[in-house]
Amino acid sequence: IGLTVGATASADKFLRIQTIEIIILGMIAFAFGTAGGVLFGKLMYLLTGGKVNPLIGSAGVSAVPMAARVSQKVAQEEMPGNFILMHAMGPNVAGVIGSAIAAGVLLSMYGG
Repeated sequence: IGLTVGATASADKFLRIQTIEIIILGMIAFAFGTAGGVLFGKLMYLLTGGKVNPLIGSAGVSAVPMAARVSQKVAQEEMPGNFILMHAMGPNVAGVIGSAIAAGVLLSMYGG
């Protein structure tokens, strides 16, 4: 399926220790990004006197639109009239832009 003639898809070429390390690093980065977003959202909540829902910070990772939808679902479970989806899309898109900038910086530094 999608392989050229003579190409083989074997697990020993893909599932190596480096692949597992990259997946683990990605999971750690995702966790730190989400936690940092919630903490910054909590700081904004405190500085604005409660006008900002801290859950929008959890949408700051670049998993569009899933992170914003998860924030919306959690907010509605807590208070059924809550609707923060569009507010959560702001940091969600900012996370995508930040990821693109970080990728550009890394490519310019190590891309050869």
